[in-house]
Amino acid sequence: MKIPAMIAAELRRLTATRMAVIALIALMCVPILYGGLYLWANQDPYGKLADVPVGLVVEDTGVAASGDQPASNYGEQVADQLMSSGTFAWQRLTPAEAQASLAQGGVDFTVTIPADFSAALTSAAGTDPHAATISLQTNDANNYLASTIGSQAVAKIQVSVTQLVGKQAALRLLTGISDIRSNLVTAADGATSLASGADAAASGANTAAAGAAQLSDGTSQLAAGAGTLSAGADRVASGAAQVASGTAQLAQTADQVGAVANQAAGALPQVRSAIAQQLADQGLTQAQIDQVLAQLDPLGTQLTAANTQLQAAVGKIDQLNAGAQQVSSGASQVADGASSLASGADAAASGASQLKDGTAQLASGLTTLDQGAAKLRDGLESGLSQIPDSSAELREKQAETISDPVTVTSGKLASAEDYGAGLAPFFVALAGWIGIYALFLIVKPISRRAVTALHSPLRVTVAGWLTPGLLGGVQMLGLFGVLAVALGFTFANPVATLGIMLVASLTYAAIVLALNVWLGSVGQFLGLVLMVLQLVTAGGTFPWQTLPGPLAALHHVLPMGYVVDAMRQLMYGGDLSRVPGDLAVLFTWMIGALLLAAIGVTRMTHRRTLRDLQPSLIG
Repeated sequence: MKIPAMIAAELRRLTATRMAVIALIALMCVPILYGGLYLWANQDPYGKLADVPVGLVVEDTGVAASGDQPASNYGEQVADQLMSSGTFAWQRLTPAEAQASLAQGGVDFTVTIPADFSAALTSAAGTDPHAATISLQTNDANNYLASTIGSQAVAKIQVSVTQLVGKQAALRLLTGISDIRSNLVTAADGATSLASGADAAASGANTAAAGAAQLSDGTSQLAAGAGTLSAGADRVASGAAQVASGTAQLAQTADQVGAVANQAAGALPQVRSAIAQQLADQGLTQAQIDQVLAQLDPLGTQLTAANTQLQAAVGKIDQLNAGAQQVSSGASQVADGASSLASGADAAASGASQLKDGTAQLASGLTTLDQGAAKLRDGLESGLSQIPDSSAELREKQAETISDPVTVTSGKLASAEDYGAGLAPFFVALAGWIGIYALFLIVKPISRRAVTALHSPLRVTVAGWLTPGLLGGVQMLGLFGVLAVALGFTFANPVATLGIMLVASLTYAAIVLALNVWLGSVGQFLGLVLMVLQLVTAGGTFPWQTLPGPLAALHHVLPMGYVVDAMRQLMYGGDLSRVPGDLAVLFTWMIGALLLAAIGVTRMTHRRTLRDLQPSLIG
């Protein structure tokens, strides 16, 4: 037969019946079904994160009230924000509950706010600034991507806390506080000096007040004495004026007498010459004249001496007159001064009285000032002790702590070494199904000759199951070699992991066998559909909680999700107590599928026709 004829014959066979046409159309739709379901399952996984269970442990003890600062608990504030944010299905747990729930798969990861969270956030103002810590705990045996999601969640928490502060703003604040402290040091020193000065001033003011009182009394006495002095000075001035008037008259008379006496004394030589001449004219001899003149000369001498004494007396009288005039003038000035003194003494007495009252008020005010200065000094010293002394290096460290106050520590109960290892359980489980499905395309599930020959249905079923099952086991052994040798993946429990892979292959073979026995070609197609459903419901990438409701329900029914879970626990070193439960589900599917296949084979032995001998459209 030529090639065109062979092609035409195959097309006639594929479209020979209505069922053949439906099968052909269904195979053509497989890519659409696969792509559609996959995109539906992953359309908005992050929008379903609110359904992902996350444990929240809050151990923060808060900080007590200090001064004007009230007590606060930042851990509780962060917890309240998280619980109301709706980002995850947060669950408040104790540390023990969180550990157990994480190990058992009750939560995908846990976030712990430690006891010193608030103290660390407020440590920037102290001498030991340090960052607060938020602890992230994950378990890759639950879901590998949960670790990535948890890291992003904690990073958002860290950013939200960090946004409360900034390094530059904090540095400016701390510098300002340092400047305030320096100014307070100066103010405290000044307040100390002020207190000392105010104390001394108050003491001096009390002394001044006492002196002002004495001064007031003295100025009152001075005013009284000044009044008496003024009256006496007036009387003295009046008497001195009278004396001056009398001495003036006396001096005038004395001057006149002195002038006469002086003239007489001056005229004496002329008189002596005139007498001598007259005597000579009368004929007296020179001896007689000398004898007469000798008798007159003592009188002239006495007259000269008397004139001298008289002139001296006149001079003294003149001096007396001049003194009397000065006394009179001085007495007048004294009287004027005494009057001014009396007026000033009165003013001084009034001022001294006011000074007395003022110094008393000053003493009282300075005492109050002294008390206030002491309080100011004590208050500044108290405030200064509450502001720590800081250096530029310390302020820099404080600012860094304020701008980045949270560090994240994380730990894993079970860990996948990388992203490929994290997805390995899912792709191994999927590869096992694809391998079995491909085998059934070329391996006839049931020997129709054996059925026609009435062989045991159980033996026929086991034979039909073991052939693809053993070949699938070889596939799993080769795949395990690729994972361990070629890709270099490590296995916490390698033998048990390989055992799960073999059990999975046998389970898949039993399921596809049952579908083929009961539905033939349609069952083969439903095996493909079932693979697509498990591809999106096994929880191999995103947590199964992000699936739409119907697909999430299928996760708890279909076997591939349990294969993924068992491999995670064994490959990563997770909770081995979960493996028996996964195996129980797989064995249930295996035994149930084999029983169903055996029932189908039994049915075929009782209801066989010539149509059963016709070849299948597929295989």
